[in-house]
Amino acid sequence: MSKYGSFPGARPRRLRATPVLRRMVAETRLHPADLILPAFVREGVSAPVPIGTMPGVVQHTRDSLRAAAVEAVAAGVSGIMLFGVPEEGKKDALGTAGTDPDGILQVALRDVRAEVGDELIVMSDLCLDEFTDHGHCGVLDTDGRVDNDATLERYAEMAQVQADAGAHVVGPSGMMDGQIGVVRDALDQIDRDDVAILAYTVKYASAFYGPFREAVGSSLKGDRKTYQQDPANARESLRELALDLEEGADMVMVKPAGPYLDVLAKVAQAVEVPVAAYQISGEYAMVEAAAERGWIDRDRAILESLLGIKRAGANMILTYWATEVARGLRG
Repeated sequence: MSKYGSFPGARPRRLRATPVLRRMVAETRLHPADLILPAFVREGVSAPVPIGTMPGVVQHTRDSLRAAAVEAVAAGVSGIMLFGVPEEGKKDALGTAGTDPDGILQVALRDVRAEVGDELIVMSDLCLDEFTDHGHCGVLDTDGRVDNDATLERYAEMAQVQADAGAHVVGPSGMMDGQIGVVRDALDQIDRDDVAILAYTVKYASAFYGPFREAVGSSLKGDRKTYQQDPANARESLRELALDLEEGADMVMVKPAGPYLDVLAKVAQAVEVPVAAYQISGEYAMVEAAAERGWIDRDRAILESLLGIKRAGANMILTYWATEVARGLRG
């Protein structure tokens, strides 16, 4: 046996011998600029409201949201994705608070843009679920089903008010057929070809969204399996991807991230546009809960989970740990 062709000549452990050597040969690196902070802003509260299922995450007031945006800039985070939580009495069947120029999400967009300008990419969730009294991502028909095409009309209006409020990027997340093309047309109609679209291209009907329901005060009745993607399917993701790109998506997303790294890798290999992945509330909550019980090393688990997402092909990662991790990466 040649000592140069295999063991004992081949010893991969040589490159793992010291921390500096491991750092030097690392194939995947996280950077603060990879990270985007999802943030919730709640109407009608005077202090941040802790989210019980997501320890360390809050529903912000307008003031605390501005402070969080400043902290994200200082840490080197690239973006912030805003979700509005309206007062319960303002929810209705059409989600009209979502298209009200003075609705909580539009107010928050203006607040954050006024606070940080272009130092942080201000992104806006473009969906009706936070604003409807039934909790679905669209308008219901007379049989209680989500009406795809009627919902698209609402998304078009929503895109325009979010752009007017200052969003650099809108994120259509409702998984309606044709949503990217309709949003692009709506933005172009008001001469906002500068506003980019981050398409929620692959969004699964996942059990891992559970804590998010509390975060946005969801009024959901039933489930979203008729419009979000079936967890059993992977090839379907590439069909969704082709459609979104054809309709004008500037960036694409896979959500959730951790349980779907195989899908993320397929998407990243198939496109030339930037690819995002959303490490969602359930992924966050599991790590925090296990760490609180002393079952895992919290900091190592966070970094390992993010590295896995980056290694699978994500250019950008939405994570509730964005600011904390970015600070640590900058030392």
